[in-house]
This record gives sequence, C-alpha cells and structure tokens, in this order.
Amino acid sequence: MLDLRPVGYVCGLLVAILGASMLVPMAFDLWAGDPNWTAFFEAALLSGMTGGLIALACANGSEEGLSVQQTFLVASGVWLALPVFAALPFVLGVPEARPVDALFEAMSGMTTTGATVFAGLDHMPQGVLLWRSMLQWFGGLGIIVVAMVFLPELRVGGMQIFRSEAFETSGKILPRAVQIAAGLSWIYLGLTIICGLAYLAVGMTPFEAVNHALTTLSTGGFSTTDASFGAFQGAPEYVASVFMILASLPFVRYVQLLAGQPKPLLRDSQIWVYLAIISALVLFLAAFRVMVNDDHYEHAFREGVFNVTSIISGTGYASTDYQLWGNLPVVLFFFIGLIGGCSGSTACSIKVFRYQLLFSAIRVQIKSIHAPHGVFQPRYQGRAVDDEVLSSVMSFFVFFVVTLGTISVLLGATGLDATTALSGAATALANVGPGLGDQIGPAGNFAGLNDTAKWILTVAMFLGRLELLVVYAILTVRFWQA
Repeated sequence: MLDLRPVGYVCGLLVAILGASMLVPMAFDLWAGDPNWTAFFEAALLSGMTGGLIALACANGSEEGLSVQQTFLVASGVWLALPVFAALPFVLGVPEARPVDALFEAMSGMTTTGATVFAGLDHMPQGVLLWRSMLQWFGGLGIIVVAMVFLPELRVGGMQIFRSEAFETSGKILPRAVQIAAGLSWIYLGLTIICGLAYLAVGMTPFEAVNHALTTLSTGGFSTTDASFGAFQGAPEYVASVFMILASLPFVRYVQLLAGQPKPLLRDSQIWVYLAIISALVLFLAAFRVMVNDDHYEHAFREGVFNVTSIISGTGYASTDYQLWGNLPVVLFFFIGLIGGCSGSTACSIKVFRYQLLFSAIRVQIKSIHAPHGVFQPRYQGRAVDDEVLSSVMSFFVFFVVTLGTISVLLGATGLDATTALSGAATALANVGPGLGDQIGPAGNFAGLNDTAKWILTVAMFLGRLELLVVYAILTVRFWQA
C-alpha cells in the first residue's frame, strides 16, 4: 500500500511555513494601523495549526526516501495545498473575495501566472499587495527546485537531461531538494535585493520597489496598481527587462558562476538561443512601431524590449495596451508566450530547450529522408540525445497542444468568445498572465469571467506549472497499482 506519510509531512510542513510567513503582511498592516491585520492573523493561525498537526502526524514516515509515486504526489500536492491556504487572507479580510476568486488569485500567485481577478489595487491595504507579491516570490523559488530536482528525477518532459547537473549528491530526493533549495535561495534572495535597489534608484518608492522586485525575480507579474507597469514608464522598464531576463536564465549557471566556473554559463546553448529570440523580436517590433505606428525610436525600443521580455519570460507585466499596435504584434505576442524561458529558471511555458530538441529531431528526420542508409543522432549542446528524452519531449508537446485545445473548448462552452477562450487557455496553461481581447487583455483583468471559467483556468494554471505530465500520471489507474 502506498505510504502517504512522507507526502503529508512535506505538504504539512510547507503549509505551516506559509502560515508563519503571513505574519509579515500582518505586521505591516498592524504597523500601518490597518484593521485588515486580523485577517492575516486568523489565516496564519489556521494554516500554522493545520500544517503543523499534519506534519507532526506524518513525521514518523519522513525519514525514508521518497519513492517515485510519492515524489509525484509531493510535487503536485504542494501546489494544491499551498494556494488553498494562501487564499485564506483574501477571504477573511480585504477584498473579502469569494472562494473561487480567492483561490484563482492564490493559484495565479503561487504558479507565478500573474493573472488577477482583483480590481482597485491602488486602494487596497498594503498588506494584501505585499502578500500577493510574496506568494509569487515563494512560487518562483519553488519552481526552480521542482525543475532541478523533481522533474529530472521523474523523467518529465525531457527534463532528465538536466539531472544532477550542478548538485552531485548521493542522497534521496527529499534531502537533495532541501540542499538545492538552500543553495539557490541565497542567489535568488541576492538578485531580488539588487533588483529592489535598482528600482529605488530609478524612482520607485520603497514599497513599490520591494513588491516589484519580488514579482520580477519570480517572473510573476503582480503589480501594486491596476495600471501594472504603465504607472512606471521610463527607466523602471529597462530595469525590469534586465532582471526579467536574469530570472529566466538557468539558476544552476549562477551557482556554477559563483563557484568559479563561468564556462557553463557562456556555453549554454539555450541561453544564447533565448537571447537571440528576444533580440530579434525587439528589433522587429521596434522597427514596426517606428514605420507603421509612427513612434519615435527610444519609445518604440523601450516598449518593445519591455513587453517582449515580459511575455516571453511569462512575467506578464504590461506597460501599455499592445493590442492597439495592430494585428501582427498581437499574433506575435500570442505565440511568444508559448516559447518561455530556460529550464531551471522561474520562467514558464514550454521552454527553449524543448524547441531546440524538437528542431534537432526534425533535422535528423530530414537528413534520414535524404540519406536513408545514414545514421544520424539528435544532439543537444554537443551531446547525443537518447530516444527516451526525445519521446518525453514529444509527449509533452502533444499533451500541451491537446490540453490547450480542450481547455479552449471548455472555456468557449461557458460562453466566452473565441479570442478570450483561446488566449485565456494559453495564458493560464503557459502561466504567462494577460490574455487577449477587451476583457482579459493587457488593459483588463479576469474579474469579469464567469465562475466556471475561473475554475477551469485555475486548474489550467496548476497543470501548466507542473508541466502537465506529473498530474496526468497521477490520474492513471496504473500509477496507483504500481
């Protein structure tokens, strides 16, 4: 019989830690004299007690290493449990959200999607705004750990090619996760502090700088105003662009760089491909804005680099309604949201390395057609890629497309128009943030959607954050019979 104690221990412990972190926005509201501090106190008490009791009850099973089944359940269970408890302050206090809205917002935060159902952010208690930003920051670090420990071990989506790339340990999965999280946390924290100082230097207030540093490094995209980054145009856009790019590069390369090994960073092909894609898109859109929209050079370049970086990294900030630029940029923004950043980063979506493997396999197939008796092997960064990795990548692409189509149809069945349904499905599944159209586009939010659509999108964000196959594997009968 499957032992669920290690799963309960990890989930319970993290819920208790999440509850303790609620004391930060509570203290902030208490210091500001805002009565909303009681909501965080009550939520912290409920989360801490519930998580602590579950962890204590399951502690006697935590000494054993995690099996493959237990690892699947931990990876998915954490992303289910944490948003549920993270939503409590939204229900118990401002904005007194309904459960569907509170869970949508919390899931969007923890998965760093950045889609929001909350309006009136300019007038919300600062503790609520800080909590939203903290959720994304926590989620960003968790995503890095999942991408570097769990997904490679579980052979999900081709991630196994990154197994133990920078952390050669001989322990079980759980000890490795703790070790890697501890090492990466310092880098993640350091970059966040530097980002916050940079925002201060270009004119943001301390509160704005802290919140946007948290949501930039996590590539989350929550802002402190309804106008998103439209309220901070100018130099802050350049700062955000730099740190969004840094956050969407493999964090393992920063570990190696600090260890005196700069070559892996300089030789990582997915980094160069990712930067080349951004550069090409920015130059194209800047030229388009100048020639078609009669924009001036600096403004066209700044809006291009900011919005392209925001969408391709999955951050989801918006400094302007780019739907007004014309049909070509709108279509372009839809597709670049399906590219994503590098593996082992806080970025989301399909990821650059999978496209590299896909094109490598296509090239091999074309060569085989031209030379039927030749022996060709797909390669990635100079290494031969085995059939298991290619099969895993192809399975991911198939499941992504099928899931995207299914979610789009389900959203359409709730009464949404085709643009809203398709872009909503894509932005939730790829964890990007804004969709397209008047309702959920960069100038709107998800508040006006019907409840059924919100539940569907909440599930889609969960599926996308765990790269689909983890969840689908759990839903099979064979998983529980193993």
